[in-house]
Amino acid sequence: MTTLAKEFKQFDIICKNDELNSISDHYYVSASNSLSPSGTKKIMKEWRILEKNLPDSIFVRVYEGRIDLLRAVIIGPTGTPYHDGLFFFDIQLPCDYPASPPKVHYLSFGYGLNPNLYSYGYVCLSLLNTWSGAYYQKWNPSQSTILQVLVSIQGLILNATPYFNEPGYGSFSSSGSWGKKRSLSYNEDVFIMSCKTMMAILNRPPKSFEKFVSQHFRNRAKTILVACNAYINGQANIGDPITTITAATETPSLTSFIFKIRAGLLYSRLVDSFIKNGSCLESLERLDTSKNMRRRKGCQFAVGGMLFVLLLLTATIFVTKYCQYAI
Repeated sequence: MTTLAKEFKQFDIICKNDELNSISDHYYVSASNSLSPSGTKKIMKEWRILEKNLPDSIFVRVYEGRIDLLRAVIIGPTGTPYHDGLFFFDIQLPCDYPASPPKVHYLSFGYGLNPNLYSYGYVCLSLLNTWSGAYYQKWNPSQSTILQVLVSIQGLILNATPYFNEPGYGSFSSSGSWGKKRSLSYNEDVFIMSCKTMMAILNRPPKSFEKFVSQHFRNRAKTILVACNAYINGQANIGDPITTITAATETPSLTSFIFKIRAGLLYSRLVDSFIKNGSCLESLERLDTSKNMRRRKGCQFAVGGMLFVLLLLTATIFVTKYCQYAI
C-alpha cells in the first residue's frame, strides 16, 4: 500500500458534524431517499464489504447522516490512457435498494473521455442497468454490490483500449490495422482530456477529497510529465510503460502530429498546475525531452511556411497574367 493510502483511509465515514460542508457538492445531495429497515441493513453490510475489500486504487467516503450517498475516486490504471488520473463518481442508493441498482454520476468537468462516461456525467454500464447486456451482467439484488460496480468501472471502462467500448466497435479486432489505428488515435484524445480533467480537479477538488487530490498529484506530477514528454516526442504509445528516455533517443514517431501540437500546448499549463499545487519540479528541465521535437517541428514549420509563400506567389502571378489575357 502506498504512503498516500496510509495517510488517507481508503474507506471512511464522514460524521454528521462534518457533513454539511463535505456533502454540499454531491450530485445527489438534494434528492434525499427514505430507506427501509432492510435497505439500511443492506447498506451497512455494503459498508463492511467496502472497508475490507477495496483495491488499493479505489477510495470511498460515506456519510453518517446520509447513508444513501457515497463518493468514490478511482486512480487511472497503469497501461491505459487514464494512467495517474483521478476519476470521481457520486453514488446514490435508491429508496428500494437493493431491488434497484445504485445511481452513479461521473464528475466529468465537461469531458467525455470514454464511450461509457458521458460529458454530462452519465455512466453506461450493464451492471447499473444503464446499458443492455446479458441477464448475468445486469444488477442482481441478491448478489450485486457497490464494490462490484466500482471494480467494473475500473476494469471494464477505464481500460487500455476504450475505443472498442463504443457500441458496435467491439467486433473490430484490436489487432487489425484499421481498428488499431483508430484505437491509438482515440487514446490520444483520451489522454488530452484526462490531463484537462487533472487540472480541473486541482482547481476544484471534490469535497472530502481535497487533501487526497493535492497529495496524489504532488506524488505523481513528475511521472505524468515524463510520460507526457515521451508521448509528445512520439517515443511511446499512449499508456505504454515509460522507461529511461533521453533527448538523444531516436525512434519512429508513435504519436500523431496533431497530438504533438495539442499536448505541447497543454504541457505548460499542466506544469503550472502542478507547481501551484506544490510539486517540486526542479529537474523538469532535464526531463523536458520535448524541446528537440519542438525544434524539429519548428524547422518543418519554417520550410512549410516558405513553400506556402512560394505557392502563393506563383498563384498570384498566374492569376495576374490570366486576367491580363482575359481583358
